[in-house]
Amino acid sequence: MVLYTSPFPNSFLSVLHSFSWGLIFPCYWLADRLVGSFVPTTYEKRQRADDPCYFHALCIIITTPIYLALLAASLPFALIGFLLWSPLHSARRPYIYSRLKDKHHDNGATLLTEWKAAGSGKSFCFGSANVCLLPDSLARFNNVFNTQARAKEIGRRIHNGASRPQIKIYIDSPTNTSISAASFSSLAYPQGGENTNRTVNAGIKRTTSMEYKGDNSGSNSEEREDKGGSGEPNEGEENTCIVRINGEDNGHMLDTETDTVNGQAHASGPAESSLEGDAEISKTPNHKQKEGDSGSLDSYSASRESLVKVRVGDGTVDQSTVNNKLLYKASIMKKTSVRKKKHTDETFDHEISAFFPANLDFLCLQEVFDKRAAEKLKEQLHHYFEYIIYDVGVYSCHGCCSFKFVNSGLLFASRYPVMDAAYHCYPNGRGLDSLASKGALFLKVQVGSTPQDQRIVGYISCTHLQAIAGDTTVRCEQLDMLQDWLSEFRKSTSSSSTANPEELVAFDVICGDLNFDNCSSDDKLEQQHSLFTHYKDPCRIGPGEDKPWAIGTLLDPEGLYDEEVCTPDNLQKVLESEEGRKGYLVYPTSKNHSSSQKGRKASLKGNGRRIDYMLYTEEGLYLEWKVEVEEFSFITQLAGLTDHLPVAMRLMVSTGEDDP
Repeated sequence: MVLYTSPFPNSFLSVLHSFSWGLIFPCYWLADRLVGSFVPTTYEKRQRADDPCYFHALCIIITTPIYLALLAASLPFALIGFLLWSPLHSARRPYIYSRLKDKHHDNGATLLTEWKAAGSGKSFCFGSANVCLLPDSLARFNNVFNTQARAKEIGRRIHNGASRPQIKIYIDSPTNTSISAASFSSLAYPQGGENTNRTVNAGIKRTTSMEYKGDNSGSNSEEREDKGGSGEPNEGEENTCIVRINGEDNGHMLDTETDTVNGQAHASGPAESSLEGDAEISKTPNHKQKEGDSGSLDSYSASRESLVKVRVGDGTVDQSTVNNKLLYKASIMKKTSVRKKKHTDETFDHEISAFFPANLDFLCLQEVFDKRAAEKLKEQLHHYFEYIIYDVGVYSCHGCCSFKFVNSGLLFASRYPVMDAAYHCYPNGRGLDSLASKGALFLKVQVGSTPQDQRIVGYISCTHLQAIAGDTTVRCEQLDMLQDWLSEFRKSTSSSSTANPEELVAFDVICGDLNFDNCSSDDKLEQQHSLFTHYKDPCRIGPGEDKPWAIGTLLDPEGLYDEEVCTPDNLQKVLESEEGRKGYLVYPTSKNHSSSQKGRKASLKGNGRRIDYMLYTEEGLYLEWKVEVEEFSFITQLAGLTDHLPVAMRLMVSTGEDDP
């Protein structure tokens, strides 16, 4: 299948489309500014409360007539442009495929050579987020604004979070059974040459053992106690640092464990910075950097009082030798002792993280409706992802039953090559949702090859369902269509047969904003849909019941700019407590309770409305392989930039073969 790198089949149509949009844009921009001036966010309201002269009100009185006059003058040109713009979309392609060929780090072709289906397996990390990049006037109804600056900052934060080293710190604590990580530690690199020791600042005073896996991680022979494995790393787990902290011996290191630290707390080579030099901090209030904000990995404000010294050799590394600029931060993933662990049947790690996972492989975004914002977001994501599909959807009356003013809002980014892509528009949208071409984007990616030159592929689906409350039947119909379209896509793109398989399917994942949760009584039909019999939800026990550690992904818009939650670190800390979640998450609705009454949330079920999903299946995959969840995260790195919490899932594809 040919991937479309431009929205139109020839340059003439592209030029004509640009001309028609140029006629429409002034009217569109003026209308957006005019409506936006009458929809203030809570951040703006707080600023204006301190204005004794009512300066903003005076500005509105002056600018409104000017906007109206200019809007009236631009309407005739907009009408002409619309008459050209609308019929052009009968020839428009459903998406734009962008590939960045000039990359300094490993590209997709290099990644394909890393996995030959040999060894114990390989892990793949998936992320999903609703980023609310609507036209500014519409975004304000969700209490966010300055869409263009937010798009750039969202892309920068995702890039910075995903490109950091993968560092895991496990804590064995008999007393702590929190559902997630309590805080974050920093990995700082002292200035020095190639043989300079790396200092791991754990932020916790009780340290008994540490294991670092550098570039030459294959030489590491220490057994991984938490997995009971042979100590050999899985393929794709390079640049991984694993630190274990046990709550024994009153913080003193045992002699044998001290030897372990001495032998393994060294870097195999100098760290390669993944931060871009031009990653300046935007001044937009939505993402104003504050004390303790770790959304940007180059923050200077990390608390040094929480950092500890790690013994290396016969002495200690003084903190005065640590570079003042903390380049990386690592999330602490709690692993409580088995005898005290609340969820003894859980087989994977789960956390609330202030960062997107390191080595993020695939990213699915929703509500990237604004085309200018999509371009800015794409430019930032291309610092990390080589392959991006954006501007997905249809416009005008072509391809769907009703007129579509905006696209689907879907965007997909990948480190691995995209082989095929297809988009389908839901024809049953209602209300305001019918004005957007909401639908599903289906992708086939190649992630490796076997020694016999068989391709190893994976399937990813990204979707956004009907949002209006009460449209249960519409969402169920859309889930039916999603399954049917996915089945057709897999059949049409498969080049294998049972007798002669040319491709081995490693995973099949569905990501997106499904606009229903698993605990609301009003969403019972969706909760019992057949999709959940074929695909597994790592956060779900069954219809109407989530796992105790799962939290909601829909934030209360009114509290987005509160000091307690306006930075990634602060939001993370708040969401770790039950009281904090009650104050800043939207809770499931029920017939007897109102989700808008915070005082009555205590009696409601669950830990907030979880409407952003990541599903996977074991059906239709290569029979000799096994897929299981390795890690699940709720992410706060986009605090102040969107009203949703991103989610991430790391899948381990086990081949069942022994390491050579």
